[in-house]
Amino acid sequence: MKKASKPTSEIAKEILENDNREREAIAILLDKYIGKDDRLLVQKTIMGNTEAYIGSVTLEWLDSHVRFASQLPLFRQKFDIETDNIIRDAETIDEIQQRPLDWSRQAPLTLYLATRKFHKFSAVLAVVSPSWVDNPKSEEWNKNGKANKSATDFSPLDSEGKVGLLDLRLEVAVFALDGQHRLMGIQGLMELIKTGKLSRYNKQKKTIGKAITIDDFTKNNHIELPEIQKLAYEQIGIEFIPAVVKGETRAEARRRVRSIFAHVNLTAVKLSKGQLALLNEDNGFAIVARKIALYHPILKEKDGRNPRINWDSATVAAKSTVLTTLQALQEMSERYLKPRYPYWKPSDRGLIPMRPEEEELEEGVKEFMAFWDYLANLPSYSRLENGTETPELRRFSFEIKPGEGHVLFRPVGQIAFAEALGILIYKKGFSLKEVFQKLNKYDVDGGLSGIEFPDSIWYGVLYDFNRKRMSVASRDLAMRLFIYVLGGVSEKMERGEICRELAEARRVGEDRAVDFQGKFVELRKVGLPEILS
Repeated sequence: MKKASKPTSEIAKEILENDNREREAIAILLDKYIGKDDRLLVQKTIMGNTEAYIGSVTLEWLDSHVRFASQLPLFRQKFDIETDNIIRDAETIDEIQQRPLDWSRQAPLTLYLATRKFHKFSAVLAVVSPSWVDNPKSEEWNKNGKANKSATDFSPLDSEGKVGLLDLRLEVAVFALDGQHRLMGIQGLMELIKTGKLSRYNKQKKTIGKAITIDDFTKNNHIELPEIQKLAYEQIGIEFIPAVVKGETRAEARRRVRSIFAHVNLTAVKLSKGQLALLNEDNGFAIVARKIALYHPILKEKDGRNPRINWDSATVAAKSTVLTTLQALQEMSERYLKPRYPYWKPSDRGLIPMRPEEEELEEGVKEFMAFWDYLANLPSYSRLENGTETPELRRFSFEIKPGEGHVLFRPVGQIAFAEALGILIYKKGFSLKEVFQKLNKYDVDGGLSGIEFPDSIWYGVLYDFNRKRMSVASRDLAMRLFIYVLGGVSEKMERGEICRELAEARRVGEDRAVDFQGKFVELRKVGLPEILS
């Protein structure tokens, strides 16, 4: 008699039950090992001849188990215990595989972790080095000085040997090969949690300024202490490579580890400042700059005309048809709006800024958009809409295809101008309307053009008459000259200081300078330009 087949629903039920039993078995196995300090669940990877093991650890584990690469005995000939750097000299220069640690970065990185809700560090690349690696007489080395086994002790849990446990007992040391400053920031966080304070250092790890206390930190950032303490149990990715692999000598191991570090750093493409401005979602000034670049009529992409923004480079070539760069636009945004929103920029150098509230960002965009509305209607800028290309206005008179040498068609001039107007509008109570009423006439009269001629106030300031090119060294003076000619300097002492610096910028001899008529005169006789009415 033929046996009756099981219903489909029953078969499906059995499959699900088997799956659940397998999951429970896996869960029991993992619970036995996960969370152990000495054995980590990892996945084995191989690229080329490089074996590695990828897993994750808590920030607390990283702090307590991982050291700086400069302490790795394979590389440690001369070691500065104060800075955790290798001492550079003729004997060690070939051994140095890492950039020196910059301890001024610790506090900013720590504060980033502690203050930012959405923080993220990329995975750390670490070297696993058991004690026998540094003992040439150990049985793990054969008579030819080659390793009998790998420095990593990996026990696979699957049939293909891809997933398993990495043994990291106490006699095994771990060193951060890539991610040393991330480690430094995490160490600072743990110091803040454990001791209640965090020291500030300069690059060479010399204490500077007042230490950050946990009480002040929680109060100033409106963060409860338990929130800070929980950070210790957050997890970070980590990739382990062996200090020595089977069949290597110590010299071969040293070369391999150094090579891996070099490859990691060479293949990591550093973003330009323009690209960073394009991607930055925390810096309010960068966000405002992007909005203006994308949506303002004079800057945005339009069919039938050349692009107005260089999104990558920091400079504008003489032949380029762009009006400015995204990097310059961000600097303009920051310098113009900073008097209005000073807290958009972190008080401590190196800190990542906090993204402003959306309403405030919208207001910042509106205000910078108004600035560009007036600038776009400046007589010289208006010519762009009538077919004039930017090189015609940017180039100097002596260049091939002579131009007008207009100060506001150079990024350095644009930045100085934006900063000056930010001070005039937000600190001195001027309005954009009255400022541009003066500038419109000044522009028509040629006051912003011909900066390569002595009658220009920018001669010697933004224009280097010795090298016949633009100069950024006196950008601050250019900013103050803008303020002066627009009527924003009332104090006699400040006028005197501007006069002195302007004469110095035009100096051609021990006590000689070029005046506004192109004559050589005494420094004190250079004088100041007329204030615009």
